[in-house]
Amino acid sequence: MQTVPSFLRRFAVILAVGALTASCGHSLPGLPGFNSEAWRADAYGCQSQRAAQLPVLEKHRNELYGARVNDVTRLLGHPDEEELGEQSDKVYIYYVTTGLQCAPGHPRTARGRVLLRSGATGTITEVILPVLQAQ
Repeated sequence: MQTVPSFLRRFAVILAVGALTASCGHSLPGLPGFNSEAWRADAYGCQSQRAAQLPVLEKHRNELYGARVNDVTRLLGHPDEEELGEQSDKVYIYYVTTGLQCAPGHPRTARGRVLLRSGATGTITEVILPVLQAQ
């Protein structure tokens, strides 16, 4: 009787886990009314163009939950900041209004930020949108 070498068994397990992980989450279609180009062009929210997009994000908030991180970054662009949380959580931060982050060196600020938390499976598990005061 011939046995399967242990490295082949490990490879098969890694391949199966990878396939399961890749199938987690759902794709994120374009959000009707959301101007992805304007959002992406407003790095750090320094032109305050992103603030106009918040009502659309709020309207489609539930579609963001469970979406794959790659799809979200395709829609919103690379985050202005990224934090590592507990375990393998990541927090993606997008600024939406002009603030301290617009100064040279982009110092951090806690105001006017969209936070998207992703879990170990690479899907969005939490969406935090700022409440902006009417001006």
